[in-house]
Amino acid sequence: MIKILSICALIAVLYGPVSSEVTRQDVLNAMTRATEYFRREIATEGGYLWRYKDDLSLRDGEGVATEAMIWVQPPGTPAVGVAMLDAYEATQDTLYLNGAIQAARALVWGQLSTGGWDYRIDFGPESSKRWHYRRDVEAGDSDPGDRRHSSVFDDDNSQSAMRLLMRIDRLLDFKDSEIHGAVEFGLNAFLRVQYPNGAWPQRWESDPDPEKYPVLKARYPDEWSWTWPDINYRDYYTFNDNAISDVIDVMLEAHRTYGDERYLNAALKAGDFMILAQMPDPQPSWAQQYNHRMEPAWARKFEPTSVTGGESFGVMRSLIDLYVHTGQKRFLDPIPSALAWAKQSMLPDGRMARFYELKTNTPLYFVRDTYELTYNDADMPTHYAFKVDGGRVDRIEAYYARVNSEDREAIGAEQLARWTGTVTAENQAEIANMVATLDEKGRWVEDGEMRARERGGPRIPAQVISSRTYIQRLRAMARFVALME
Repeated sequence: MIKILSICALIAVLYGPVSSEVTRQDVLNAMTRATEYFRREIATEGGYLWRYKDDLSLRDGEGVATEAMIWVQPPGTPAVGVAMLDAYEATQDTLYLNGAIQAARALVWGQLSTGGWDYRIDFGPESSKRWHYRRDVEAGDSDPGDRRHSSVFDDDNSQSAMRLLMRIDRLLDFKDSEIHGAVEFGLNAFLRVQYPNGAWPQRWESDPDPEKYPVLKARYPDEWSWTWPDINYRDYYTFNDNAISDVIDVMLEAHRTYGDERYLNAALKAGDFMILAQMPDPQPSWAQQYNHRMEPAWARKFEPTSVTGGESFGVMRSLIDLYVHTGQKRFLDPIPSALAWAKQSMLPDGRMARFYELKTNTPLYFVRDTYELTYNDADMPTHYAFKVDGGRVDRIEAYYARVNSEDREAIGAEQLARWTGTVTAENQAEIANMVATLDEKGRWVEDGEMRARERGGPRIPAQVISSRTYIQRLRAMARFVALME
């Protein structure tokens, strides 16, 4: 009882007084009001951006957006759709299912001729003509010309779209030809653009020629530059932002959904690439991206040739996940040496550097204004995490220990469960606050900032409606409703 009171007292300090005696019906009502507002006032052709000024006069994705645009990259349209599906599965209210289906149809409309998605979809009658779509190909227009047709794996972009479409396809018993066709077209593209070594690029415009991409093991380059070479890195083998890990997740889900062994084999092949990509001693970790000689390479001007204390943990988690879901123990072999490297690479403050110099393992940083590479962390740019959470070492080590001591199939089933645990007093108080802070229109309005309309303009402090907040709160309330049933 003391713990319950202390949690409620803390939330009262942060948010104002609330009652933790929220009922399941209170939560259902709040979910309905928030979703009705999102679908009625926020959606564009069923899709969503990242944030909106409270009067809807400004709209953002990762960049400035128009009223005719939606965003694919999370927390855009697919992420909103998945949250609505969680709400549907918790409530069986078709308000959420229909919202998710509308989001899926928006994605189908914007699917590119290369099988995936750009970061955004533009429904403007004229501006939309700048892209080359799947529907263009099906209408006999196979030449993109100068139209955009680059599909993107970066930032869980095409992967998040495919997850939503597959989940809806299953819920509709694979009978919706529009959605099922988009899934098949997209998954076939994901398979075609996988390199012979099992990797995927950051983005693609065509299928790779297998003769040009030999299967090699990672190696240190004979020399590497401290100066950004400004080259096209987009077809490199890319772990950055967990791109390959996210495609593996899609392939495993596709195999569970459709039973097609091609998808499982693609995931296994990608896991084998992760094994190939582990650097030799003295740094048995991974780089953000590799050139086609399997050497760590530069990408953007703040992503140098190096090994990474960031994405290396995403690789380790994917390898352990592959073992959990397939039982193939070779995927565990890289973990002990990678964890040992991570432990000895910790910074004095318990974090890790995002980048470590090849062979010397010295942390690398950049100078704020000039983007010169340096060993000094005194004046770093602030837009990028050049130091990252060191707690991932303990979490991966604990996960590795668990899969070596517990039943892997039970772990896998737990990972696939939609909701786990129980509703705690802390959960109850958090949900009560969500209900209490929903305004009379069905919005969660919060302090934030928007981009100015002009390209490159300053950010403007504003009261905003955030898709991320809607997603987080709808999913939390769906869990509450499901577990309180």
